[in-house]
Amino acid sequence: MASKFHIHSDISKAETLPSSFYKSQDIFDEVKENIFLKSWQWLGDNSELKLTNSIKPLTLLDGFLTEPILLTRDQKGSINCMTNVCTHRGHILALGPGKSKNLTCAYHGRSFDLKGNFKSMPEFEKTKNFPRPCDNLYQFPLAEWGPFLFAGLNPVFDFKEVLNPISERIGFLPLDQFTFDSTLSKDYLIQAHWALYCDNYLEGFHIPFVHEGLNKVLDYGSYTTELHKYSNLQIGYSDEANETFDLPKDHIDYGKNVAAYYYWVFPNMMFNFYPWGLSVNIVKPIDINRTKVSFLTYIYDHTKLHKGAGNDIDKVEREDEFIVENESKGIQSSFYQSGRFSPIREQGVHHFQRLIAKFLNQ
Repeated sequence: MASKFHIHSDISKAETLPSSFYKSQDIFDEVKENIFLKSWQWLGDNSELKLTNSIKPLTLLDGFLTEPILLTRDQKGSINCMTNVCTHRGHILALGPGKSKNLTCAYHGRSFDLKGNFKSMPEFEKTKNFPRPCDNLYQFPLAEWGPFLFAGLNPVFDFKEVLNPISERIGFLPLDQFTFDSTLSKDYLIQAHWALYCDNYLEGFHIPFVHEGLNKVLDYGSYTTELHKYSNLQIGYSDEANETFDLPKDHIDYGKNVAAYYYWVFPNMMFNFYPWGLSVNIVKPIDINRTKVSFLTYIYDHTKLHKGAGNDIDKVEREDEFIVENESKGIQSSFYQSGRFSPIREQGVHHFQRLIAKFLNQ
């Protein structure tokens, strides 16, 4: 039986998700089916798909969804997203990235074009009612945002609902000029439930208590949160103009010293824009008490790197990791059930938990 949760729409009256949400395997499985399968996920950038006839296989949230995905750029230059599972006997179709005009299964030779359409199959001359539409590769909805790619397995909302409010703020940035830096990118293993990590990200309430260095850079008193339908934005301001964005005159924040735009996208994606570039954080559930968080660094202006709010991200992450892991231990207590929200500082957490309740109650 599906679990039901209620988070009051009035944050001043609302209680947080109960501790059972973070401790139940059944609920964890429901989250996979009702949230992650019905939302959008990060696929990376298009750097390996610059040329036509390129293919790039990947596994979406390996160890959780573990869905084999295949990206292709066909002869017309379009990027396509499809299942990487052959429609004959379920063999993985593309085993590695590369260049090819067709997709041919290594098991029995079934062939597809780069849009996923069935082309040929040996020894099937006597098969009746063949091929059928189901012999084509299943297509997943694909969204492109500059060089960045996203897919939904069975999304219930349009990704434009996410991108439109983000583009209003950072549309002036040339995302196609952002360059991935593997030396500044890494994975962190967190001994905690994935949603606890998101809860922590979604409020600046803890900054003065947990992040001494970051608190010196940001003006905590002016820290703000803006809510959108499937995303929200936290804006960090600074008193030091050399650590802030050079905003165009027609920008909504022109004249303000913005040190960082922290965007969260439901359910598990974070896009942290700094004057030097972008830190993408993807929260990847493993099991109830283990989460992998991938930090991916895209640099735009090297001269501003290691300055301001975007400085020493690893230290900030370690501080967050310590807090979240101790919260995970505490939430196992038989004497903790749920808490309350700060209407001033925890609008983002309230928004996130209301979305969780909405998706699980459908």
